Order: sequence, then C-alpha cells, then structure tokens
Amino acid sequence: MTDIIDELEWRGVLAQTTDLDELRKALADGPVTVYCGFDPTAGSLHVGHLTQILTLARFQRAGHRPIALVGGGTGLIGDPKPNAERSLNSVETVEQWVGVLGSQLSAFLRFAPDGATPEPTDAVLANNRDWLGPLSAIELLRDVGKHFSVNQMLARETVRSRLDGAGMSFTEFSYVLLQSYDYVELYRRYGCTLQTGGSDQWGNITSGLDLIRRLTGNEPHGPAHGLTTNLLTKADGAKFGKTETGTVWLDPELTSPYAFYQFWFNADDRDVVRYLRVFSFRDRAEIEELERQTAERPAARAAQRALAEELTTLVHGAEECRKVIEASRALFGQGDLAALDPATLGAALAEVPNTEAAGPAESLPPVVDLLAATGLVPSKSAARRAVQEGGAYLNNTKVTDVDARVSEVDLLHGRYLVLRRGKRNVGGVLLRP
Repeated sequence: MTDIIDELEWRGVLAQTTDLDELRKALADGPVTVYCGFDPTAGSLHVGHLTQILTLARFQRAGHRPIALVGGGTGLIGDPKPNAERSLNSVETVEQWVGVLGSQLSAFLRFAPDGATPEPTDAVLANNRDWLGPLSAIELLRDVGKHFSVNQMLARETVRSRLDGAGMSFTEFSYVLLQSYDYVELYRRYGCTLQTGGSDQWGNITSGLDLIRRLTGNEPHGPAHGLTTNLLTKADGAKFGKTETGTVWLDPELTSPYAFYQFWFNADDRDVVRYLRVFSFRDRAEIEELERQTAERPAARAAQRALAEELTTLVHGAEECRKVIEASRALFGQGDLAALDPATLGAALAEVPNTEAAGPAESLPPVVDLLAATGLVPSKSAARRAVQEGGAYLNNTKVTDVDARVSEVDLLHGRYLVLRRGKRNVGGVLLRP
C-alpha cells in the first residue's frame, strides 16, 4: 500500500475531501473500497473522463478496491447540466451504451479472471439499474426523499442557475436522490466507504454521505468519505478535451487512434507537464526529467511524445500506437507511406489539410493545383514557386516539374495522395469512388 493521498496531491489532482485525517487513517488501515460513477449519456467515454478513470486505477495500484459504476439507472435521468435540460434517451439506447462504457472501463482496471476467486483489490463493475430499477416511486419518496431538504436542494448551484433561466424538471431535480442512494447501496453491498468524482460532484457526494449516516448509522462499515478531483482547464482558456473537430472520444470509431495521439502530442508546453501528472503513471523523477527537457528544448516535444505514446497505448493498445507513430513519421518523410495500412493512413490524412477529388488519377488536375486545393499554399502561383524552390513533395518524393501530374501508380491504396510543402506542412488528397 502506498500513500495515495500524497500522490494525488503531488499530481495536482486532489480538490476536496470530507475529513482528510480520517480518510488518511482509513486508507492506511485499508484496503478501502472506492467508487466512481459514469453515466451513459453518450455512446463512448471521452478524455474528460480519464481523470476519474485513472484516479480509480491509482487507488487500485495503491492497494485498494475500485468499483466502476455504470449508471444504467441514472443514465435514464441525467445529471443536471448548468444551462439546459438533457434530452432523454431510450431505454434500449442506454442499455447499449451501458455495455460500451462497461467494456471501456474494464480496460483500465484489474479484474479477477473468469472463474477465479476475487482478490481483495480486484475491481468491480456495477450497474445502478440493478437496485434503482426495482425501487418503487413510493419507496423512493418515503425511504429516500424523506431525508432531503427541499431548501438545501434549491440552494445547490446547478439548481439555482437553472431556476434563474429556463427552469428544471422534477426529473433532473431528483437526480441527487438517486446518486445518493447509489452510495448507500454500494456501502451495503460492497462495504464501499469512499466516493470520488469531479469537484462539480461535491454536493452529490456529500448528500450521499449524509444519506448513508441517516439510513445505516454508519454501520457496519464505519463512516464513509468523499473525495473530489480538480476540473482540468487549458492554459489558453479553451475547454479541455475539445478540438476543432469536436470531442476527443475513447472509441476509435469516433476518434481515430491517430487523432487521439495527435491531441496529446499537440498539447501546449504550458499544459503538458500538468497533463503528465494527471494522466501518466510515470513517477516523479521521470516527469521532472521531462519537464526539464521541455524547458530546455521545447521544439523536441519530448514530454508531449511521452504522454501521447503512453495514453494511446493505454487506451488503444501497443499495436495501434505503433501504427500511429509509423504514420506520423511517414507523413513527414521519415518512413514508408506505402507500408501504412489504409485505415491508419486515412485517419492520418483526415487530421491534416485535405481535399477530395473524383478519379481516375489521370483526370486529376496538376500537382500544383492539388497543393493549392489542400490549402498548403495560398494559390497556384505559390505552389509553382514551391516546386521551383524544391519545397514540394508528392508521397515524400520531391516534385521537380511545375506541370507534373498524378498517375495511377502514385495512388496509395488506390485512393490516397500525400502532399507536403517543406518539412512540416502536410496535406492529403482523397479520391472519391
């Protein structure tokens, strides 16, 4: 067992705890069972969930038992957003998403092998529909709702902001009752005495602690605790986890491994060391060395590369990470483009300036026109200058003729062309069927 609180503090993750001294004592006496909930409000988790997922994983590595709770029940309701009512998804959709999220969460935690007796620190995957589904409206109102003050619920920041605007349905207003009851059930079923979540979940967590005390008298597992993590922001003020093309998902069908890698590789120098502390399992000495390298040689992007490789491997596997690295090198003339598989090459070109064109290859306009069409150069005349100055490339081969055209043999996998201006500016052409 290691001091997980000290680690979370050093990593800049820890925001609030209910009683730090008592929590430290409970963790030292452990193992402690700790849970975090994830509602299936979309068909995939995204990088914004990684802080919570990896916090659970850190607790497990420190000798404690994590519960990853997928909200098959609460996902039918939805945690209130600060500015608008959530759209309710169908039961069938939520059930499908529960399966997807459960599979994604399982990749980060250590579970007992099938048929084996679980060890004390083996993870648990739970679904709150197992207890919320059978709960009747009378039971919810009589046994749970009785312990909640409407005055306190109205004072919650999310509720107040909504009441000052478009209002809030009773459905979302009641969400805190359901999440609090989750903690009670996990306390009873698994002896869970610690809930973690983002700092925006503090009110829900403390409500759960109060409900445990009221319904169980903190018996037989002793007092429960709460811990929140800091919400991540970017140095430039932009929202973390968003790019120009939208949310960065963990599902490779929604965000390709190449795009996932590039998200981390393109991290701002002002953010990357903080990201390493939050998202990496590297120790303090390794991270401080990468911090030193970033300060001394920022152009080498050593910290970004280390972060991108570690997280891409963690989320998508070592083989996908290898393909992404090879694609990154090949696009910039340091590898064989023809050796890349079609999916990886296509995903890579989707992340750079690109244009679509109708085939066959012989009908395509000259290379200088394609350079301009991708936006690598501002005009055809600028493209001609790039060729004359030796700075234009087709599939990593220098273009020497301003009138050069594409032939069938130039097409990669029968449909792709890689264009480059200079060493760092890459674009792509995709032939439509």
